[in-house]
Amino acid sequence: MDAARARALACGMTSLRSTLALRAVLGLCVSALTAPALVACDGADPVDGGADSDGGPAIDAGPPSDDAGAPSDDAGSGDGPFVVVFDTSAGPIAIEVNPAWAPLGAARVREAVEAGFYDGSKFFRVVPGFVVQFGIAADPAVSSTWRSRTIQDDPVIESNTPGTVVFATSGPNTRTTQLFINYADNSFLDGMGFAPFGRVIEGMDNANAINSEYGEMPQQSRIQSEGNSYLEGAFPRLTSINSATIR
Repeated sequence: MDAARARALACGMTSLRSTLALRAVLGLCVSALTAPALVACDGADPVDGGADSDGGPAIDAGPPSDDAGAPSDDAGSGDGPFVVVFDTSAGPIAIEVNPAWAPLGAARVREAVEAGFYDGSKFFRVVPGFVVQFGIAADPAVSSTWRSRTIQDDPVIESNTPGTVVFATSGPNTRTTQLFINYADNSFLDGMGFAPFGRVIEGMDNANAINSEYGEMPQQSRIQSEGNSYLEGAFPRLTSINSATIR
């Protein structure tokens, strides 16, 4: 069951229709989260599931650079843990990012936060008892800039335990900006290459309070192309990220 659920997660672009079909066929209580955006099908071939026109790739965003997707030799090296505070409409959530767990992922998080990537964005996929996913920019122009900027994978050092924070992916070496917080012990994801880079150290109660009424209904493709204008019109009560800062 865990393996089936993980495969369903692999392509964050699946629609609610696809989700219901997967549940019917596989008996899943969790739908194609695209690897809660665990797997982000960001214009790449879908992983174990396929995408339809309704779904959106998990934004594998990365900061613009001449070496898009190529990690620098010293990415994250020499850096100790740092804390990112997400000021959300559900309350603050503080995540300690540990480069020793996932140096490339930690460097990307710092880069995206410092660029203001997450400011104004929404938690667009919430599966209670499993994960909450976010990381598509409020402005589609920003999403377009970052989505092709992939980073290489980190080895899995820490397990996907409750409160850990992880990148979504659409396959090997495709991480960009989409993240998810584990609500439960999802250690079955360890063997699939999902490498936690940090852990919620303050505000897990706020993370648990993120609005789940829309489940997996928001379409990633439309978030990417229309941004918050789509989400605020169709899903007005989604929990928002007001700002993300390094403390």
